[in-house]
Parts: sequence; C-alpha cells; structure tokens
Amino acid sequence: MLDINLIRNDPQWVTEALKKREYEADLTELLDWDSRRRELLQKNEAVKAERNKMNKQIPMLKKRGEDTTCLMARLKEMADQVKAMDEEQGDLEEKIRTALLSLPNLPAEDVVAGGKENNQVVSLFGEKPAFPFEPKNHMDLCTDLGLIDYERGVKMGGNGFWLYTGEGARLEWALLNYFIAEHLKDGYTFMLPPHMLTYECGLTAGQFPKFQEDVYRLSEEGFYFMLPTAETALINLYRGEILEEAELPKKIFAYTPCYRREAGAYRASERGMIRGHQFNKVEMFAYTLPEDSDAMLQEMIRKACRLVEGLGLHYRLTKLAAGDCSASMATTYDIELWIPSMNEYKECSSVSNARDYQARRGNIRLRRKENRKVEFLHTLNGSGLATSRLMPAMVEQFQQGDGSVRIPRVLQPFMGGQEVLRPGK
Repeated sequence: MLDINLIRNDPQWVTEALKKREYEADLTELLDWDSRRRELLQKNEAVKAERNKMNKQIPMLKKRGEDTTCLMARLKEMADQVKAMDEEQGDLEEKIRTALLSLPNLPAEDVVAGGKENNQVVSLFGEKPAFPFEPKNHMDLCTDLGLIDYERGVKMGGNGFWLYTGEGARLEWALLNYFIAEHLKDGYTFMLPPHMLTYECGLTAGQFPKFQEDVYRLSEEGFYFMLPTAETALINLYRGEILEEAELPKKIFAYTPCYRREAGAYRASERGMIRGHQFNKVEMFAYTLPEDSDAMLQEMIRKACRLVEGLGLHYRLTKLAAGDCSASMATTYDIELWIPSMNEYKECSSVSNARDYQARRGNIRLRRKENRKVEFLHTLNGSGLATSRLMPAMVEQFQQGDGSVRIPRVLQPFMGGQEVLRPGK
C-alpha cells in the first residue's frame, strides 16, 4: 500500500511513477476524500473540545442554581454533529483505504518503464546445449523414462495436473532436498506454513482484492483459499507486529505445494509441466531494515542463481521492466531456464523487493534501537526454486543420444548415488 502522505505531497510524481507500469492513476477523488477527512477531523476535534469544556461547566452552573437549558440543548446539538461527522469520517476512511489498496507499488527508480518488451537480460550462465542427435521434448523424455504419468495425472485432477512416479518422484524430492540443504547452510530458518489461508493473508501480500479470483477459494462462508505461493503465508508471519531493530534481518524459507487456477488459455507449447495448477516450490523470504533491503535483494538473487548453477543448467538473469513486475513489487529479477524443445527461456525463479508496500498493508513495523522510533520495515521474496520448470529443463538439457538423461551431480547423493536415468528402469 502506498503512503498517503507521499500522494498528498506530490501526486504528480506518484502519477508519473505509476505510468512506468503502464498504469494510469487518477488521484483526484482520493485527494478530495483525504482533504475532506482532514477537514472533518479538525472540525470534529474542535467540537469535542467545546463539548468537554461545557460538560465541566454544567455541574458548576447547576450547583449555583443557574439555568442550563440552553447549554443542554447545545450539548445535544453537538452530540448529533459529532455522530454525523464520525460517520462521514468513517465512510471516507474506508473509501481512502479501498483506493490505496487498489494502487500498485511504485517501481524503483532504476527500473525501466514499459512492459516485458523492455525487460533487460543482465547475464547468462553456460551455453545452449547442442545435440549431435535429434533431441526429444521433455514430455516424451519423462514418459519414456517413467518419470511422469501425464494421462493418470489428468485422470485424477483434470487438465493442468500430472503424477510423479518412481524415479520421477525421487528426482523431484531430490531437487527439494538440495534446495533445503543449501538454504539451511546459508542460515535461513526453515518453515512449513499452512496451505489454507484467510482473506487477510492475500490482502497483506498485495494479491487481493484485485487477483482474488485467481486463487482456489474453499468456502463461501468467510474467505479461505489455498496458497498460490509460500510468500502469501510468510508475509503474514508478523502482521500487526512491531519487531525490534536488533531482530532484523529475518531470513526465512519454506517448502509448499502451490495452487493456482491459472485462468485463461494455455499456449500450445506450454504442455506437460510448464504451466499447471499445482507445483512444488521452495520460497525465500526476508524482513529487513529499509536501508538494507537492496543488499538483501542482491543476496537472494545470488542464492537463486547459485542453485541453478549448481545443477549445471543454462539460464539467463533478467531484470523486469516496471509493467512486467507484479503489482506488489518495486523491483523484480527473473531467472529463466532454457527449454530446447520450446526454443525459449522459462522463468523458474522471481526475486523481488516490495520495499514497504506489503508492510503497510499488514502494519508490520520495526522499532529503532537508538531513538525507539517506529517505522515500516521492508519485505523481499524469491523462489529458491520452483521445480515444475526445472524438471523439463533438466531432462532436455541433459539428455543423451540413447534416450538416457544425466542426473546433476548435486542431486546424486539424494538419488542413492545414481548418475543416469535410463529408459525401462
């Protein structure tokens, strides 16, 4: 959520910043509501002060035997005024809050304007694999190797679901074990959050109200939903709390399945596991001091990149343009894996800095050690990593002419020392 003081003091700057996202914001009505609310607040306080003064005078006047009829009538008039102003003020505050909740985050100063056509490739790791044979796509490889049963996955869950089986299930779990071991080594705290969340969780994360139709809602009474990413849970760990400066940074990671409706048509090329309704992901999350969040962003980017490099996969690191960043994020970097059969890169990790946007929505603050001042902290998140595109990238990039696939060395300890996946095994 944006700071109303920032909008009030420089609405033109906020409007121009949001245009970088290709988002047209008319702040006129919001500013009118804010002006009227402040006017009411001042008037209301004046009336209440007068009422309090009169409440002290009336007993003394009565004690002296003086007539207080006019004062009592005035008190009744003021009570009606205060009630009307309180109601109007409450309505205005709700309108202002709703308007603020609908506005996306301001992009960071160094984020370029425009949509994904303006995304910037920052670096490349490795080279695109060249095959001296006719390579297979990941669906055929996973089927021939007995890793994924697509047909039975669809039979059980419908389109957008798949079934890991045998060595495929072991390979998926090996990936998760690898990620978990690396995050523990780096001193991050491991958590397993609930998969079912309340509406307030989505609101704090910045996904609601705009994207509330994109989740799997579980009940018509209340609003419970299946988490689309562990970020939605982890941002709510300290909702409504004040953390001491000495407690920061808090560096966390969680494993969860992720549940997404993924509404809209799938591209013909996005078969298999490229896009689905349920997939596994290890998510990094951090709470930091405002002055430390940029450094934390770089740390999390390096961690995500290191995980992919440990697997030996060719990828690129891309800095997203403002219009391609999610609504809650000021800055986002994507790690994109090369999928040979698709002849394109697919994102397996997004690492983002929300700055104080989510903290304002969830009222998550820090208290400075020196002067005890309370202010909003910063939050960051990053996939570390999502597996549903790693499996296609691995089997395609590491396939061999006999139909086998090499297992990355870092995963072999979790696969009982196995080095190669072979058809028929």
